[in-house]
Order: sequence, then structure tokens, then C-alpha cells
Amino acid sequence: MSDPASGAAVATSLRRSNLAAVAGFAWDSSVFTATDVMAAVGLTRSTSIDVIDELVDRGILRELPNARVAGDYRKGRPARRFELRADAAAIVGVDAGRAHVTVIVADLRGDDIVRVHVDLDSTHDSAPERRDAVAAAIDGALDGAGLGRADVVAVCVGVPAPVDADGVSPAHPDTFWTRMNPDFSALISEWAPIVHVENDASLAAVAEGAWGAAVGCSNYVSLLAGDRLGAGIVIDGRLLRGAHGGAGEMVFLDDIPAVGGAWGLGFRAAEWAREAIESGSVAPDSGLLDVPIDRIDAPLVFALARQGDADARRVVDRVALALATILGIFGSLFDVSLVVVSGAISAGIDVVLDATLTMTPGHLDLPAPRIVASPLGADVVAIGAVARARAAARADIPALTRSATASS
Repeated sequence: MSDPASGAAVATSLRRSNLAAVAGFAWDSSVFTATDVMAAVGLTRSTSIDVIDELVDRGILRELPNARVAGDYRKGRPARRFELRADAAAIVGVDAGRAHVTVIVADLRGDDIVRVHVDLDSTHDSAPERRDAVAAAIDGALDGAGLGRADVVAVCVGVPAPVDADGVSPAHPDTFWTRMNPDFSALISEWAPIVHVENDASLAAVAEGAWGAAVGCSNYVSLLAGDRLGAGIVIDGRLLRGAHGGAGEMVFLDDIPAVGGAWGLGFRAAEWAREAIESGSVAPDSGLLDVPIDRIDAPLVFALARQGDADARRVVDRVALALATILGIFGSLFDVSLVVVSGAISAGIDVVLDATLTMTPGHLDLPAPRIVASPLGADVVAIGAVARARAAARADIPALTRSATASS
């Protein structure tokens, strides 16, 4: 004798699976018909139409004028046409750096609605101050987009700290990690249906794989090279996290003499240029002496090296040696085929990468990974956060339905 309850559970599970499959197809499609769904998902025509109609009722799909009205009609009954309602809900990606917050509010296609940058006072980074600053930045961005918290289905926040699968950062000797991530998951979960908190370098890797230099690559490292170095590591198409979210932490570089610690490439370039000036080893005609020493920064050093300044070139070669060493480490440990230098530094890093290419082969026995600059610029972490939030929304039809209904 069959169990009615068991049969109902199977039917519910199948229905949920069909809804997710059709919604997933719509997610990556432009305009489509029931015939397109049948071919892609493998459902019968009646089931395809039934599921499409339910997704329309739920506010996730929009029915468009039929083929006759659109001008594509040839003969027979005109096909019904549908598309994802990109405006059914908003997604929010946040880069919560120590000295800045970047918020991107996007639609379900991942297209920007508004992008906001807020500078922070990094000397005021207590947990309450961080929570207030990030919440205010998100609310300000939503207001600028003409939206409210009720319109949001998913939020992802990137922080400069390891983050485990529950969105929690481990303790740090000077509490830095827990200050950078003062339980953002709990804070934002008070109003957003889907919330993820991730390490910033990991989100840079997500961005590179979704829209950046690593599209189509399954084994790569995104080297987030701001004031400090961090790495997002993708192996066989999977982003590595680790037990405490610490995969890609770079503290081990403190023990590598050629690198000298986990300081960012731009930080090192400026520091080493200033050291050369202070030691008196810079030639009188070097462009490094044309600006006050406290205004020396990486873009200046890189630009001068590109113009042939010998002293700036020596600094660049030193940065390149450090980067080649890092490439050797990642190439040996993870056998990656690509390393992407991500973040604001990527805009002028070509002169360093050119020098790095001449140094890398001696640092590993495996084929050397390619190294390229990211095309995504300073907002790479927020862009990755949008991609992560979008993927989470796609996977949670009930939450998406609630948000779509609320915003209708």
C-alpha cells in the first residue's frame, strides 16, 4: 500500500526541482518560449507551460507580447514569449574595506542600478562603528537607487579577514579580523532574505571568474594587492575556503626574504622608493626626487619606470622579484595556470608584470602560470560580491519569490 504523505513529498520535491530548473534556464537566457524550455530542461510541453505560468504568477518571469505582435510570427499559433524579470528584486554587493565601503545595487541580471563609494576613518574601526558605517552605506545606496530594504533578495559583503562557511571570522591577536567582520551576517539577516559574508580576496576571485580575466579558467589565483596581499584560490573550478576561511591568507610571506611580508605590491613599491631616496642612492636627475617624499606612491614609481627612470626601474624589478616568488609558491602548491593581479593596483601594474615574466620560470618545476592584470579595477571585490549574491538568489526560489512579490 502506497504512503500518500510520501507521494505528496515526492511531488512537492519534483515541483520545486522543476521550478528551479526553469528559473535557472531563464536566468541565463534572454527571451524564450516554452519550446526553448522543453529543449533545455527536458520537461514535457504541458509541464513547461505550467511551471512557466507559476513563475510568472510568482513575479519571477514576465510574459512578453507574442511572436505575432513582436513581428516574428510566420504561421500557426504564435508562440508565447517570456523573460526573467530583472527588476523583480535587487541584489547588493558590498566591499567593506577598512578605509572605504563600496556598495553596488544591481538587478537580477547583475547589471548595476547604482554604485556608491564611501570613505571611512580607519582610526575608528570598532565593531559598532563598522556595523553602523556599512549599514548606512547600504541604505544610502538603496536610497540612491530608489529602492528600500524590502526590495532586496540577497546581500553579500566582502571583508579583509578570513570568513568561514557561517560568515564568521576567527579571532586575531589584535582583534583586527573580528573588527573587520563584526557579525555582518547577523546584522543584515535582520532584513535581507539571503546574506553571505566572504573574504575580500575570495570575492575578487569570484569576480575574475564571472566577468574578469579568469572567465573560462578552472585553476587560478586572484591576488588582491592593496595595502596587504590576499589570495582567492580556485582549483578545479571550486573556490577554496579552509576550515576557518583562511585559504589564501598570506602571513607565511613574513618568512620569505625576497617578499618580506604580506604587504601589497603598491605599498612595497612606494616604501622601497622612499628607502632608496633616504639612503641617498637615487640619482640627482631621477624623477623620484621631483615630488615630496611623502607623496611617493606606486603609480608614480610605475610611470617613471615606464619612462625609463633607472631608479624607479630598480624598484620595479624588486617588486617583480617579490611577485615572481609568490607566483612560484602558488604554482608549486596549487598548480594553477593563471594568476590575476586584482584591485586598484591592476591599472598600472603592466610594467611590473613584464619584469616578472622574465623571472618566474626559475621558481618552480611545473609550467609557470600566466600572470595578467585584472580588467575590473578597484571595485573588483564589490563586483564579486554582486556575482555571489546573484548566484545565491538564483539558488533560492522561495526567497526570490518573497522578494519579487514584495516589490511588485
